[in-house]
Amino acid sequence: MSDETETSPAFKPMAERFRGYLPVVVDVETGGFDWNRHALLEIAAVPIELDEDGRFVPGEVASAHIEPAPGTSIDPKSLEVTGIKVDHPLRGALPEREGLDKVFMPVRAAAKKHGCQRAILVGHNAHFDLNFLNAAVGRVQHKRNPFHPFSVFDTVTMAGMAYGQTVLARAVHAAGLEWDQREAHSAVYDAERTAQLFCIIANAWPQIGNATPGVAQASSAGKLGDPDAAD
Repeated sequence: MSDETETSPAFKPMAERFRGYLPVVVDVETGGFDWNRHALLEIAAVPIELDEDGRFVPGEVASAHIEPAPGTSIDPKSLEVTGIKVDHPLRGALPEREGLDKVFMPVRAAAKKHGCQRAILVGHNAHFDLNFLNAAVGRVQHKRNPFHPFSVFDTVTMAGMAYGQTVLARAVHAAGLEWDQREAHSAVYDAERTAQLFCIIANAWPQIGNATPGVAQASSAGKLGDPDAAD
């Protein structure tokens, strides 16, 4: 008789947590607020992964600087906020199609890795990011957009419920994270901080239905605002 026994994993895989969708944090920097008129200038995406205990953790960021698409415009006031120098020779901006491909390819790879059918966008004021993303996809007629076309997870709502804060910088502070105002309004920095915020709140929320029956949860008892709380 073999001494080896089969054991079930202590947590459900990502593909079974969100109806087959992979959460991917997205942040965009733009030339204004009108996604039908203003240019997409930066995009960053951070797939959400699972660690060995089944807790949510940020994955590797994918990002691109984007050349303003033909026919789009830029409000100079938006550049005062973001600090983006559109014509800087070291900016390394890509045409819109190439920039989307640079971000979409690792997102599709992450979804495949977790057995998910597609990605679902996570963002702070998520429909702002999704609307600019969808507008760019439409302009280049991209046929392999990995994101759900209208469903999102919004960290404004999550942080509002968890901490009573809706501004990203204040929510990040409330979660016990650092916030560097000098780095803010960079797509990469904002996406990375938003991903950390999502993971802290999601890990502290009771993961009802995510544990394998009869096996204790890896950790749903983490304290909100304390990313190092013991399980």
